Amino acid sequence: MRNMTSSASPKGIAAIVGVGPKLGRSIARKFAHEGYTVAILARDLGQYPFSTHTPTPTPTPQAELLVTKYCRLSRFADEIARDEKAQVFAIRIDCSDSRSIKEAFEGVLSLGFVEVLVYNAYLPVSWPPTSFTDIRVDHFEKSLAVSSVGAFHCAQQVLPGMVERGRGTILFTGCSASLNGIACYSQLCCGKFAMRALSQCLAREYQPIGVHVAHIIIDGIVGSPRAAVSASSLVPNSSSVGEQQQSGGDGMLDPDALAQTYWHLHVQDQSAWTQEIDLRSSSSSGPRLF
Repeated sequence: MRNMTSSASPKGIAAIVGVGPKLGRSIARKFAHEGYTVAILARDLGQYPFSTHTPTPTPTPQAELLVTKYCRLSRFADEIARDEKAQVFAIRIDCSDSRSIKEAFEGVLSLGFVEVLVYNAYLPVSWPPTSFTDIRVDHFEKSLAVSSVGAFHCAQQVLPGMVERGRGTILFTGCSASLNGIACYSQLCCGKFAMRALSQCLAREYQPIGVHVAHIIIDGIVGSPRAAVSASSLVPNSSSVGEQQQSGGDGMLDPDALAQTYWHLHVQDQSAWTQEIDLRSSSSSGPRLF
C-alpha cells in the first residue's frame, strides 16, 4: 500500500471506525470541516479494500486507488470530500477480526499520525428481542468482539503514536446499555459494559501523558440530520442552537448535533477534560438502547 503521508493534513488524521449514514458520517464530516484528513472505516466497502477521495478531479499520485463503482462508504467519502474540500479515505474493516483491524490501520497509519480515533462500531441487535436461552453463542461472542475486543485492537494501533507525540484523542461511543443490563440484550450490554471499562482504564493510564480518552453515552435513537448538511450548519451560533433545541420534539437525536460534542471533547483544555458524557434529546421520556 502506497505511503501517502505527504497528502495528509498537518493536523493529523481523524480515524472514524463504524461509519454509517447517521452518526459516523456526521462525525467524519465535522472533522473534515475542521481541516482534518479523515479516514472512514466500516465493513461496507464492497470489493475495494482501499479507496481515496479528493475534493477536486485533478489527477493525483493516488489515482490508481480511486474507486469508480461506488459502494456506500465510498459515496460517503466522496460526498464529504466534495462538500468540505477535504481529503477523505474509505477503508474496509471488520472489527470482529483482529487481522482485518491490523490491515486496515496499516492503511490509516500510512496517511500519517492519527490524532483522533473515534470508535463507533457495534453489532446491530435483533428485533424483536431474543430470549437469553435462545441467543446463539457465536452471536454473543461476535457482539463482544465488535463492541469491546475491536475497540481494544483499534486503540492499540494508534496509542503508540499518540504517546510518542504526547497528544491525541480517543472517543468511544456507548449507549444506555453501557450502564444498565437490559432484558433480552445480554450480548449488547456485556460488550458495551466492557468497552466502558476499557475507556476508563485507558483514561487513567494515558491522560496523564496527554492522550484524552472519553466515553460518550448516546441515550436515545439517532435520527437523520434535521438540516441540509452544509459547512454553515456545523458551525455553532445562536440561531443554529435554537434550531437544534426546537428540532428535538420527536425524541430523535440529530447526528450533526451529536458530532458537535465529539468535536468539543477533542478540543477541550487539558485542565478540564471530560471522561464520560451522556447525551439525550430534551423530549426523551426515558433510557433507550441506542
